[in-house]
Amino acid sequence: ASSALGAILAVLASLIIAANVLVAIALLCLIQKSGSKGLYFVLNLAVADAMVGFTVLGLVMDEFSQPFYPPQIFCVLRMAFVTSSSAASILSLILVACDRHLAIRKPFHYFQLVTGLRVGVRLVGLWLVAAIIGFLPVLTPGFQKISTGKKCSFFGVFHPTYMLTVFCVGFFPALFLFIYLYCDMLKIASVHVQHIREMEHAGLAGDYPPSRTTSDMKAMRTVAVLIGCFTLSWLPFFIASIVQTVCSECFSYKVIENYLWLLGLCNSLLNPLLYSYWQKDMRLQLSQLAAGVKRRVL
Repeated sequence: ASSALGAILAVLASLIIAANVLVAIALLCLIQKSGSKGLYFVLNLAVADAMVGFTVLGLVMDEFSQPFYPPQIFCVLRMAFVTSSSAASILSLILVACDRHLAIRKPFHYFQLVTGLRVGVRLVGLWLVAAIIGFLPVLTPGFQKISTGKKCSFFGVFHPTYMLTVFCVGFFPALFLFIYLYCDMLKIASVHVQHIREMEHAGLAGDYPPSRTTSDMKAMRTVAVLIGCFTLSWLPFFIASIVQTVCSECFSYKVIENYLWLLGLCNSLLNPLLYSYWQKDMRLQLSQLAAGVKRRVL
């Protein structure tokens, strides 16, 4: 069973790293061409997801090294890196959604508001918050659980109080923020559509740029897909974890760690695939990269 889980984790981690590294390279090329500061948030998402893949590789070695009973501090540090990377991925999704929301709400002031300095400050703050979330048990021993000689796992090293704190203060506020941003974008888009209809009745539709509404719809579609995949990937894990934390006899933690957590990790693989599929610029850039590699190989 450990070898099978290790093989699944190895394949998943390899796919996560490969997909996100490829998307990161394409994003760097796009940033050089367009100079768009908002793409740095998407690039940060790819970097965070790639780090999730690298941290999972450490757990793969544990699975293939059974029986393997590392010291307490080793497990705490390893799971802290896993938690920090996952937190950075989720926070990056929030920044991407906020960036698209700002582009729709204040399109004429967007480039004045999203400057290089502000983007840098937000990204530094994001990684600081992610590090605090992940390494809080290291800084606060009260959030650690006494090791019982088992393999490294969330429920093996983290105290239930810490788990509840992360879930209730981190995941659910992020989910509600996603929903609020998307609903507000829907409201703005509906106002734009109504404005266009009013101008069509007045015979002035030709004076209104249609690209604005098209851009809004594309941004909303991208955010909706990212939110939907984030919810489907992580919600079962967080709900089951809360149930298991409150009532340890009600739910098997092995099911959570062996199956539901894998589903959550799939979000780090879906993010680059979905963004590449829904964004035309990304598809063109990836095609150009593939064509360049093909020319060099041949």
